[in-house]
Amino acid sequence: MKLRLALEEKLMDVRVRDRLVAEKKIPKDDLKKYLDTLPDDTKNAVPLDQEEQRNIQ
Repeated sequence: MKLRLALEEKLMDVRVRDRLVAEKKIPKDDLKKYLDTLPDDTKNAVPLDQEEQRNIQ
């Protein structure tokens, strides 16, 4: 069970996911279903000030 979940998470990793969708190895509908299941964490977001943003870029 843990291995299956780990593999699903790898497939939906943003670094891999877009390529797999472009190659039609993951249907866009499956991606939308996955994204719809993710929790909304906007209440936990912390805005960065401009100095922090410059240091990140």
